[in-house]
Parts: sequence; C-alpha cells; structure tokens
Amino acid sequence: MTTPRPFVTEPEPHDEHDEPELPETGPGHRPFVPDPAPLSEHGPARVIAVANQKGGVGKTTSTINLGAALAEYGRRVLLVDFDPQGALSVGLGVQAHELDTTIYNLLMERDIEIDDVIRPTAVEGMDLLPSNIDLSAAEVQLVTEVGREQALGRALKPVLDRYDVVLVDCQPSLGLLTINALACADSILIPLACEFFSLRGVALLMDTIDKVRARINPDLKILGIVATMFDPRTLHTREVRQRLIEAFGDLVFQSVINRTVRFPETTVAGEPITTWAPTSNGAESYRLLAREVLAR
Repeated sequence: MTTPRPFVTEPEPHDEHDEPELPETGPGHRPFVPDPAPLSEHGPARVIAVANQKGGVGKTTSTINLGAALAEYGRRVLLVDFDPQGALSVGLGVQAHELDTTIYNLLMERDIEIDDVIRPTAVEGMDLLPSNIDLSAAEVQLVTEVGREQALGRALKPVLDRYDVVLVDCQPSLGLLTINALACADSILIPLACEFFSLRGVALLMDTIDKVRARINPDLKILGIVATMFDPRTLHTREVRQRLIEAFGDLVFQSVINRTVRFPETTVAGEPITTWAPTSNGAESYRLLAREVLAR
C-alpha cells in the first residue's frame, strides 16, 4: 500500500531550474542505448548486488528506480531490502516497523517460506522482499551457522525462475550481510557519489570483491559503476567523474544520476521517480541505466 502524500505537491512539467542539465555525453545530451527486446518468457533471474560500503551514495535510490525502469521494459523484478535500516521498504511506501514477517524471518526461521514474505509494489512487475531493524540481529546469529555466507542465496533460490532480475540493496558496510549478497550475486553494481571521499573508498570495496571471488564466489563480476549526485555546474563533480573514467574505463556507465529535488520527493511519496516524475531527468537517467544494465 502506498503512503499518502501530505507534504508533496504533484510534480510539475520539467523545469530547467529544478534540475541541472545532463552532462554532454552524447547526442542531445543523452547517450544512445537501444531499447531492450521484449521477452517471451521470464527467468532465471540475474542477481545484482547494489553495494558500496560508504553510506549516502544513492544505493537505495538506485535500487528502487533501476528496478522500476527495468519493470517498464517488461522485466520481472524482485527488490531485496538487505539493510536493517529498511530504507528500501520505506521508499516504496511500506511501514517496515509494522511488518510481521521480513527477510529476517525468512533467513532465521525454518517454517517461513519466501512467498510468505514477498509483497507486490505499486509498480507492475516489481515485487519487494522487505526488511526492518530485526535484520541487524541476523548478522550476529548467522556467525555460528554452517554455510553462513550462503544464507541469502538459499533463501532466494526457490523464486529465481520467476524473475528476470533480482536487485539486492546492501547495507553501507562490508559485514556478513553484504558478504551474503556478494556470495549469491552474479554481479555487483556500484553507485558512487561524485565526491572525493567516495572515490577513495572504492579501493576498499574492490579489495573485498577480490576476496569474495577468491574464497566464495569465483564468478562474481563487476557490472559497472554509476556516478550519482552529479552536478555538472560544479568543477568538483566533473573532476571526480573524469577520474572515475580514467581509473575504471568502460566499467563506468554512461548514465549519470544528477542531484535533484525530485529524489527526496519520491521518498515521501513512496514511489519511484519513473512514476512520480516520469518526464524528469532523473527518470530518464534511470531508464538509460536500465538499458545499459540489460545490454551488459
């Protein structure tokens, strides 16, 4: 159920003063990536971990809006809230603290099935596996379990044939929960805020990815790095993105997520930007990111 909108006015048509213009990265300021072909059948799902140990870089925002954009292109999507803060659930209008069953119950209680926890969202074709603060206890309880790094993978396995993409929103740390996400993922998508300190933290994340590959999941690959909170009007953000491209080359998505007032509004509204402000730069940027993800 979607939360009411007491503090948010209906979105106006695009106004150049509301959002900074897109960076000049292609014809018409929008790189061309063709629309994906429609699917005749669904599954098995690609599992993508959306991760960065630094907080406040746009992981949850990217998970919600990328998922919604993928659903627009006819993909069946499951969003997994794997952060005890439950921000992904709240961002989709779910009152996480009122939930009787969450992903914590799925991981820790043998009599709970995944279908008992999955719930539909307001976006057609996109479902949610919600979370709340209870999940913080799982990190402690899983320590003594056999195969503790595989708990999430075991939980998701029964529904992988039902979806095309599973997006796991990881907590901002490199603890056991994040390791679980990386252990079951086919690839990792890294949102990176265009700030100097975010750039410095990538090396630590890359080191963790290498360790997971060596010890747990040798097939894990980096899907790409998406620049978030970009403001082309400032030299600093342009320099950070340029250094990102110099360091990682083609791993950096063409899509750039601009800093805009639309994203805080969508959190209050409890819906993705693709439905809240469908013609905004933010919505178009996530549609481009969805096309790039499906092309890789």
